[in-house]
Amino acid sequence: MDLGPNAVFVWAAYGAVAGVLATLLLWLIVDGTRQQRKLDRLDAEGVRRRSARPPAASSASETGD
Repeated sequence: MDLGPNAVFVWAAYGAVAGVLATLLLWLIVDGTRQQRKLDRLDAEGVRRRSARPPAASSASETGD
């Protein structure tokens, strides 16, 4: 593959993109692991998500009627 006089620029651009993608992938893996540890710790402490609660009976004052 002959890239002509711009070969250095093209390969440097490919290298920069590969580096950025690798960094983002590593960041996602590390952050996901850290978030999972936090969730596991909260779960062990008995903290539950609000969305996991059964819906409360709504009254007329809450719905605005």
